[in-house]
Amino acid sequence: MGKRRFSGLEVSLMVVFALMMVVSIVLIVLFATGEGGVIKNANTTETLFVAQCPVIAHAERVDCYPDGGASKLKCEARGCCWGPVDASNVPWCFFPINHGYTVESIEQPNSFELNAKLKRMASPSLFGADIHELSLQAVMQSNNRLRFKIYDPNNERFEVPHEHVNKVLSSNPSVPLRSTLEITEKPFGLTVRRGKDQKVLFDTRMAPLVFADQYLQISAKLPSNNVYGLGEHVHTQYLHDMNWRTWPIFTRDSFPNGGTHNLYGHYPFFLCLEDDTGKSFGVFLMNSNAMEVTLQPAPAVTYRTIGGILDFYVFFGDTPEQVVQEFLELIGRPVIPAYWSLGFQLSRWDYGSLNEVKATVERNRAVGIPYDIQYTDIDYMEEKKDFTYDKVKFSELPQFADYLHEKGQRYILILDPAVATSKLIGDVPYESYDRGTEKKAWVFEADGETPLIGEVWPGETVFPDYTSEKCIEWWIDEYERFSKVVKHDALWIDMNEVSNFKQGSSKGCTVNNLNYPPFTPNILDKLMYSKTLCMDAKHDWGDHYDVHSLYGYSMVLATEKALQRVFGGNRTLMLTRSSFPGVGKYSGHWLGDNAANWNDIKWAIPGMLEFGLFGVPYIGADICGFFDNSTEELCRRWMQVGAFYPFSRNHNAQGYKPQDPAAYGADSLLVETSRHYLMIRYTLLPYLYTLFYKAHTTGETVVRPVMHEFFSDSESWNVDRQFLWGKYLLITPVLDPGVDTVEAYLPNTVWYDYETMEQRTTTGKVKLYLPADKLGLHIRGGAILPTQRPDVTTTYSRRNPMGLIVALDENSQAAGELFWDDGDSRETVETGNYIHYTFSVVYGQLTMQVTHAGYKDPNNIKFENITILGVPYPPSSVSVTQVGTGSPGTPTTLPNSNIQYDADKKVLFLHGLTLTLGETYLVKWEIKEEEYQRLDCYPEENADEEKCKARGCVWRPSDTVHIPWCFYPEDYGYSVTAAEETNSGMTVDITRNMKYKSSGRPDSPDINTLRVEIRYHTSDMLQFKIWDPTTERYEVPVPLSVPDAPETDENKRLYKVLFTKNPFGIQVIRKSTGTTIWDSSLPGFTFSDMFIQVSTRLSSEFVYGFGETEHPTYKHNLNYHTWGMFSKDQPPGYKLNCYGVHPFYMGLEDTADAHGVLLLNSNAMDVTFQPTPALTYRTLGGILDFYMVLGPTPEMVVQEYTALIGRPVLPAYWSLGFQLCRYGYANDLEIRDLYTEMRAAGIPYDVQYADIDYMERQLDFVLDSEFPNLPALVNEMRAEGMRFIFILDPAISGNETDYPAFERGLAADVFIKYPKEISDEIVWGKVWPDFPNVIVNDSLDWDSQVEEYRAFTAFPDFFRSTTAAWWQNEIMDFYNNTLKFDGIWIDMNEPASFVHGTVGGKCLGNPLLENPPYMPPLESKHLGLNHKTLCMNSEQILSNGKRVKHYDVHNLYGWSHAKPTYDALLSTTGKRGVVVTRSTYPSSGKWAGHWLGDNTASWDQLYKSIIGMMEFSLFGIPYTGADICGFFNPAEYEMCLRWMQLGAFYPYSRNHNSINNPRQDPVAWNSTFTDASRDVLNIRYTLLPYLYTLMFEAHTKGTTVVRPVLHEFVTDRSTWDVYKQFLWGPALLISPALDMGARSVDGYIPDARWYDFHTAKDIGVRKQMLNMPTPIDHINLHVRGGYILPWQKPENTTAYSRKNPLGLIVALSDSGTAQGSFFWDDGEGIDTVGRNEYLLNSFVAESNTLTSSVVHNGLPSADRLILGVVRVWGAGDVKITGVTLTDVSGKEHPMIVNHNTDTQELIVDATLLSIYMDQQFTITWKTGV
Repeated sequence: MGKRRFSGLEVSLMVVFALMMVVSIVLIVLFATGEGGVIKNANTTETLFVAQCPVIAHAERVDCYPDGGASKLKCEARGCCWGPVDASNVPWCFFPINHGYTVESIEQPNSFELNAKLKRMASPSLFGADIHELSLQAVMQSNNRLRFKIYDPNNERFEVPHEHVNKVLSSNPSVPLRSTLEITEKPFGLTVRRGKDQKVLFDTRMAPLVFADQYLQISAKLPSNNVYGLGEHVHTQYLHDMNWRTWPIFTRDSFPNGGTHNLYGHYPFFLCLEDDTGKSFGVFLMNSNAMEVTLQPAPAVTYRTIGGILDFYVFFGDTPEQVVQEFLELIGRPVIPAYWSLGFQLSRWDYGSLNEVKATVERNRAVGIPYDIQYTDIDYMEEKKDFTYDKVKFSELPQFADYLHEKGQRYILILDPAVATSKLIGDVPYESYDRGTEKKAWVFEADGETPLIGEVWPGETVFPDYTSEKCIEWWIDEYERFSKVVKHDALWIDMNEVSNFKQGSSKGCTVNNLNYPPFTPNILDKLMYSKTLCMDAKHDWGDHYDVHSLYGYSMVLATEKALQRVFGGNRTLMLTRSSFPGVGKYSGHWLGDNAANWNDIKWAIPGMLEFGLFGVPYIGADICGFFDNSTEELCRRWMQVGAFYPFSRNHNAQGYKPQDPAAYGADSLLVETSRHYLMIRYTLLPYLYTLFYKAHTTGETVVRPVMHEFFSDSESWNVDRQFLWGKYLLITPVLDPGVDTVEAYLPNTVWYDYETMEQRTTTGKVKLYLPADKLGLHIRGGAILPTQRPDVTTTYSRRNPMGLIVALDENSQAAGELFWDDGDSRETVETGNYIHYTFSVVYGQLTMQVTHAGYKDPNNIKFENITILGVPYPPSSVSVTQVGTGSPGTPTTLPNSNIQYDADKKVLFLHGLTLTLGETYLVKWEIKEEEYQRLDCYPEENADEEKCKARGCVWRPSDTVHIPWCFYPEDYGYSVTAAEETNSGMTVDITRNMKYKSSGRPDSPDINTLRVEIRYHTSDMLQFKIWDPTTERYEVPVPLSVPDAPETDENKRLYKVLFTKNPFGIQVIRKSTGTTIWDSSLPGFTFSDMFIQVSTRLSSEFVYGFGETEHPTYKHNLNYHTWGMFSKDQPPGYKLNCYGVHPFYMGLEDTADAHGVLLLNSNAMDVTFQPTPALTYRTLGGILDFYMVLGPTPEMVVQEYTALIGRPVLPAYWSLGFQLCRYGYANDLEIRDLYTEMRAAGIPYDVQYADIDYMERQLDFVLDSEFPNLPALVNEMRAEGMRFIFILDPAISGNETDYPAFERGLAADVFIKYPKEISDEIVWGKVWPDFPNVIVNDSLDWDSQVEEYRAFTAFPDFFRSTTAAWWQNEIMDFYNNTLKFDGIWIDMNEPASFVHGTVGGKCLGNPLLENPPYMPPLESKHLGLNHKTLCMNSEQILSNGKRVKHYDVHNLYGWSHAKPTYDALLSTTGKRGVVVTRSTYPSSGKWAGHWLGDNTASWDQLYKSIIGMMEFSLFGIPYTGADICGFFNPAEYEMCLRWMQLGAFYPYSRNHNSINNPRQDPVAWNSTFTDASRDVLNIRYTLLPYLYTLMFEAHTKGTTVVRPVLHEFVTDRSTWDVYKQFLWGPALLISPALDMGARSVDGYIPDARWYDFHTAKDIGVRKQMLNMPTPIDHINLHVRGGYILPWQKPENTTAYSRKNPLGLIVALSDSGTAQGSFFWDDGEGIDTVGRNEYLLNSFVAESNTLTSSVVHNGLPSADRLILGVVRVWGAGDVKITGVTLTDVSGKEHPMIVNHNTDTQELIVDATLLSIYMDQQFTITWKTGV
């Protein structure tokens, strides 16, 4: 509201008076203190202090004479430097380098805190009373928040008693203080750095610290000029001008008219954007005293405050938004305003009477203006007195709220703090004043007894002291009394700076150092008590001098209590004029008493943006201006932009024309455009309300600077004539008179015009045509905005149907959220009484996912309309699927009457929907858009129109990235000529469409007639096979397990199969849902001799698998990505085909069902995904032989797939221990030393390896002379419980004179040769073995070394039984005569060669096999298929004698190598052992595990290893892991430590690195690393019984071990993209730290009860992301409620840990139940499962009883285990008083009760009872209740 205005004469007299007072004070101070600026010898006049004045850049000078009037003499008297310059604003008097403080001592109690003592350097004083001893306290309060505090340790000084900040505790930081803060000791200075990159952010060394009693100064250099914030002022632009601008901060009742003076609020906070990476930081000085802040071009900032302490908080963020979020976490996140408070509001000062108020209400109702709230200003009061109303002009005010409520509107009234001392009319006592006086509720004069008297609107007044509990009680009581008299809905508090029309008081102010301090900041009037109270006035918190700027803050805190008293559970609303950081937690704010002019409409935007930074998102300016008459044009433009202020209120002052919309005429353009944009506002209120929810829960801004979203675009840094709502809605208003074109900035992304719905064709600086009735409104591509059909009030609109606006981005994706509650109740978030949705669109499917459903709207609201912008083609169909708590329902196809498509605007409208709010839905539109349906007819490079048409294909260029320009016509392919269907399958003959002469590869002739056989093998598996019936072609010789008899009962089959005739295609449909999961009825099917291609539509975009290739995500990206598959010695890399080939994928359907597809083809191939969604296979030979399994769960898919290809091998127990290896051990002594160090460190460690260095010149089966003692060492280690694994490569040197392995192999004819018709020669390669008698010169390049030093090598053909026998003989001979071992590691079996094809590089035979007509996108594909391997014309002989080309079986080499090696290991050692192989193919897991190859020591490899393991889980190879800490390149300390933590949960856990790199084993670093490694490996060893049980279940049932989260929680779509966390089986969730510097992990917690493994406590979180503190020595582990995990006490090896008693972790579910199992055998016997030599227990917990049942017991007595410690988690907080164990005989054993009611863990130790696990027992516990 307004304030009294002073006449010109009054102002002049005030200025003269102020100047006289300043002069007088200066004289008094000088008289009292003498020459404060010079230190003199006591006996002489000699000056001891000499300023040291180096050359300082002008921009970096810090003013030593901020009080003005500097001269050389005065400057030097302060001990400062004098240097006149002709540049404006540069200080002539500036600080030397020998002022300030020095550091006397520093202590660090821990890594995150520092305390220092400072002592002032001898130097003159600026303003006297310097404090000579200071303390510095610095704390890393969190990873992103640093606090440093400088204070007087000897005398208590004022510190802000902040309601929220003082409750915020440190949150387990892991970033040490030394990485963010550096102390310079002389002179004292602070340097704040960003921890990750050490960039300097805040450097105080540029000027000395000044700390006097009433003058504190500190300066800091900044990294950039991009500074935002500081307030409250009118900043005419959002980006600060750094050219010597000084901004005072001290709350003041003043006009926001564009000067640099201080205004209503006090905000010493700024944000600095460092550069275009978005990296930003914020600085908050927690100080409430009067201050000024100078910004200078260095760039730098100087603070000068006149009291308190220096209490700084620095916030580090990767983006500006993150900085705001960090700041708000400290000061308190904003309140969610009541929903109705987001409606439009009308107010004015002095309606004159209630009749006029009602007339205003009625005329705006009549014109249909959406309008929720009506205000009354102080004119409703009797003589402007609080808690009264004018009983003449406002006689019906007590009933006014009811009048508004009848039409769904609300009423807000105002209260000022100042309370009149005079009586009411008729000499009636003013009881509010009387009660306050009795309570001593007022601010007192300096004596602390006499109420300070001033003058405000009602005349003489006193001022409540809201810092006093007595006052707060009085305020609450008065407000409660008044609310019973005048009903209203919310409260507006004003004049609380605090404003006083008297200067200080009615008595004036005493001359003292509070009212007249030595230095007065550059505040308005340069007088501390101007328009407020005397500074020596007394509050409960202290002197007004200290708490003045907290007056409004304290009033807000008191008012919040009053509102809670009156409104109880209703949220209501508070609006305050004066504010301080933290008020946003309770209140909104308006930008004060602006005026009706074009400047103020502009300046409102920077003001709102700044209050977004300050944590007060409920913000707006008085629409149309408070003072002065508004023109129609100004008010019209202001109503347009004001419709998008979060706080949207039209308010004007006494004596000016009405400016409510209807006042301009019912038919006016102003009314029309106001109604239009307010209707848009009301339409979008669900979006705005959701933004407030985000602000409340995360601290995100609501009104958002463009810069916050587009910080990488420097053009956005100073955009402040536009603003965003959240991320997605850009508002561009007209802010100048007489214009209809605005230059706007549209950042470079997709934008849609909100009103026309059309996509913008241009971005950057654009001209927008905005005629008189228009405002610029654009939706950012990628947005999903929740909407609601608008009405004239939110009361009515909230009853209306909702909708969504979906704005697709450049990838046709979008996302959004919705928060919904009753709109009025308090703390709905905290109580869970709300609905929350996440919306997402990917590949033409909108997922409306309810993530929280704790509220049921009484209006039974439905989503009625969905509008999708940017849909390029009309849909062929639209379906809606409701997703229940279980699996989704059946899709419902929308009738065409509900679908409308605007082809010109590319907008899809779905209307007439009835989607219930609070339910989850999938809305899918099938678009037969021509471009996305195209299937590439020319996948090779260099396509052109001529080549395309030569293939019979269509050439049509496209502007869309990745769209093929050459594509197949609709009828390209084959058609059906004959078909036969039986109850077991179908046989179909198909013929190529001869309209197209050739598939376009002359060297690969088309096969025109094909046969298709579809066979229904089981209820959940089918096969379809396509081949040439006239000519035999190669078929994969890998045996699969298919039943002898098919499934002939259609009712039992989960699928039905159809085929289309022209073009031919197969369709597989899941019967339960109707989902088509395979549909190859697409053009482009090609079957030629050396090129076969088939495409299929996919059921969804969620596809997993295919390998072996490094994938950046677990779920495939379907945006035109092609992945080559051809086994190769190729380290992992993006789109590089690696060691194995797995043409298998799992598809998730939108119904959360899953299926798997195997293409049994071993030729070189590729697969292409496209967004249709579709998949194209291309292979270079063989036939098409597909197997499909139907799940329907992901785990069942893997079980069915491994039933087909073979269940995984059960590894030896010891192979689950930790393992060490490196390529580059110089001799056996190095291995011995490592073993000794590991044992001394006590690190669990089971397996030691030798890489090829143990071999003499890398020859298989030959021990190197440098390793003579290796056999003895291995025997010694094995005797101590260790195991040994050695490496074997397949390549055998042929250049030795006495090499039995080669000679015997040659005699047995085991080596791969050319076909006899070409040559009978061995196909020679070169690998690791060296020629005899050479010394390798490592300085030569690689190719030269290979040519000069590497021997010719032959490659065994492991398909042959003779080769298997030879291989076994060599292994057994080596074991018996040279070196004992327990497992074998086979490598280089892709097969790898260091030459291409053969020595000399010239392969014999058909050159097309080496360089086929089509080359998949393989690594070095230009060099042919034989790059780094054998000639493709090489011949191999299958076990049945059939001769095949290496071209066909290359990908099977590693597969063929695995079984003979496994058989040899078993026959040689007589034990199970383990084989680890590099190259794999489906069914390799039957014999071997796999490591993920020769990775690199880099951070990205950590998360990629998780993806790799999860993919190999799909492939049926559960014993897998990556080389921990990386194989290539030196490992970095933190990365290796994090990798050790992650690798401790690899099933195959091996640390391995390469030659010429530093050691990276756990004892190679320091004690911290050793300790952390030991700790995490002890956890692994503790849980090995659980892991071994999982391996047993994989071996017997085919379940996964490393399990994607989606496998357990497939109905929760949030899990479908999780790939940085994984499960062990169903019950252990691993959430590792995977990023450099990470000290917390954001992980998804699925919908179950989860216990923290480390604390045993229920974390109380589910189905949401959780930020988990993750210090450097910690990995996040959570156990799922409902499961029982067996465990054992860890030891240094499994040989010893296996002897310990078996413990159980019983993690109870919500219902108090749990189940689990335990498998045990001797750990290394051959086929103990097949021979029934094992124990299997089943555990069940329910009703406070744990039962262990024996499912199977064939365990030898030597391996029996006894029960140890049972830990029951979630046992409750009611004290358990008794525990009883009942053994197999029925005997009851009372147990000692160890129950922690805090963690709710019950511990039962049964060790001493010797209860064997192969005998049944029960444990029962009871409480005293």
